[in-house]
Amino acid sequence: MKRVLTIALVLVLAVLTAGAADLKVAVLAPLSGAVPSFGLSTKEGALLAIQEWNAKGGVLGMKIVPIVEDSQCDAAAATNAANKVINQDGVKFIIGEVCSSASIPVSEIAGPAKVIEISPTSTNPNVTVDKAGKTKDYIFRACYIDPFQGGILAQFSNTRLKAKKAFIMYDQGNDYTIGLATAFEAKFKALGGTIVGKETYTKTDTDFSAILAKIKNAKPEVVLLPDYYNIVNLVTKQAKEKGISVPFVGGDGWDSSDLDLAASDGGYYTNHYSKDDPRAEVQNFLKAYAAAYKDDAGKGKVPDALAVLAYDATNLLFASIKAAGKADTTAVKTALEKISYNAVSGKITFDKLHNPIKALTILSVKGGKINFDSVVQP
Repeated sequence: MKRVLTIALVLVLAVLTAGAADLKVAVLAPLSGAVPSFGLSTKEGALLAIQEWNAKGGVLGMKIVPIVEDSQCDAAAATNAANKVINQDGVKFIIGEVCSSASIPVSEIAGPAKVIEISPTSTNPNVTVDKAGKTKDYIFRACYIDPFQGGILAQFSNTRLKAKKAFIMYDQGNDYTIGLATAFEAKFKALGGTIVGKETYTKTDTDFSAILAKIKNAKPEVVLLPDYYNIVNLVTKQAKEKGISVPFVGGDGWDSSDLDLAASDGGYYTNHYSKDDPRAEVQNFLKAYAAAYKDDAGKGKVPDALAVLAYDATNLLFASIKAAGKADTTAVKTALEKISYNAVSGKITFDKLHNPIKALTILSVKGGKINFDSVVQP
């Protein structure tokens, strides 16, 4: 608790003492709520990038001052955080939010205010595109989108797992899970597969017995569970207790140091990078992250995808400010649209909808470890 209070005090003092030549950047992350490990990783990745840029003199001679707010992966909390950093702190650049259901309302505040928002991990298409299908000028993301991710999961299930029958379960109130489920279903059917069951639940559910009974009766060859690690832990543990051995597959929401590796054993999920990638960008980041952050045993931490994407998003922002030659958001968003950047998660360029064009990684859970399976190029 003392360490948390000290870090908070340092951040507050940094904001209060920020000068005219400083660059204030907000980091909106879920530090409390249902998925706090997502928030911690996001904060660590973003702050490491900021620390590295400041060590080299900042951006265009400006010292970077981070303003970290707890947005809880919740629409209301994220809206409050966005209003606070924009209207009170005068921030023009936001890294975050993490969850699509929180990033979409943040984008509706940031966009009209000409504030650049780069979400590290929000994969729902509506983060960067409005209801009329128009690109939101000042909103970007560092991750691939749900249709690509969901379609690859369906293709992987059909070809790699040889599955012809799939069962889909998803959170009916979560834009992320809905997007993945919709894309998976369309692609799986297009490949000749059959959806033998589809059930929904809510984020507060803890007992999945009724759905698991339907899965057992339907006898699928694969189950899509496109949710965050906290739900994955509950569902896969209960599935194993009921003797369900069919593989579960999911999206990048599975990726967390808190994923129950025993419960999810036999599963597969899409992700944004693998620590086994030999590229210099990956290996240098692993070393820097391990040096900056330690686990409870004092060992250097291994970054998850949330940390990687927050680091990438932050570096994309600063590289674009540098390319623009000024911290004017209109100039910076134009620079972002044109950028080609060798990030930890791969070489990134942006399409016309402000989605990055880059590769996708498939990981497996086996023997108490996360294992590299394959890479899918766009």
